[in-house]
Amino acid sequence: MLAYGATIYRIEGFGTQPETTQAVFDVLEAASSVDNVALQISAFRYSPAGMNGLKSISHELQMQLPHGIDHVFCQAGGGGLALGVAQGFLDIEMSLATFSLPKVHIVQPEGNDTMASALRFPNDSPGAVDCWTRISGLQVASVVDGHEAVEVCRKTEGTGFLVIDDTVWECQRTLAEMEGVFCEPAAAVSVMGAITAFQMGQVKADDVVVCPITGSGFKDPASVSRMNEDRDCPSLSREKFQQLFGQ
Repeated sequence: MLAYGATIYRIEGFGTQPETTQAVFDVLEAASSVDNVALQISAFRYSPAGMNGLKSISHELQMQLPHGIDHVFCQAGGGGLALGVAQGFLDIEMSLATFSLPKVHIVQPEGNDTMASALRFPNDSPGAVDCWTRISGLQVASVVDGHEAVEVCRKTEGTGFLVIDDTVWECQRTLAEMEGVFCEPAAAVSVMGAITAFQMGQVKADDVVVCPITGSGFKDPASVSRMNEDRDCPSLSREKFQQLFGQ
């Protein structure tokens, strides 16, 4: 954004303190309304037209896996991804008589549980929290699309899962090393949610499971440094290189 000439402000407490987070959203919403421009925040609440495109994820998955999907694990900060994916599948169910609706689950870091527990426990409701997770991209202390996301995910019989930051970083590293998938920690949350569900016995070994990987590792340079903090790049002379790898 700086390269494009933007002026950037860091608001203390934004993303971690619910009152501050909501106050900033309110100011931005009012400013965009005055200027008659779309507010580019990835939430149905603020940008419904743009976020509506998320439903296409469900249609693409249905086309790629026509024999059915059992579970979709969606990482959540504000809840827009889960809301769009779940609603997309519900739309497909209405148009296809033989469609088997997958369970759409919400996965959040335990330090930002605005809606995961509410989905798991029917008597709970989404609510703002003092956010302490270190998973960037999912630090959304206020309830944005949470109420709607929980409502539509319940219609798919989905539930909520909480994951620990340290296990998310380990999952991010494993995805890179074992699968060649270089993702940001927020994206690895979906995979860690599936692993957690399997460990809890809520996913069977032969279930068809989808975990959206929504962001590149380049989005969070600090996490890349963390992945590589115990690694070294030794310097080799030309002669040593030839001894090790030469013909």
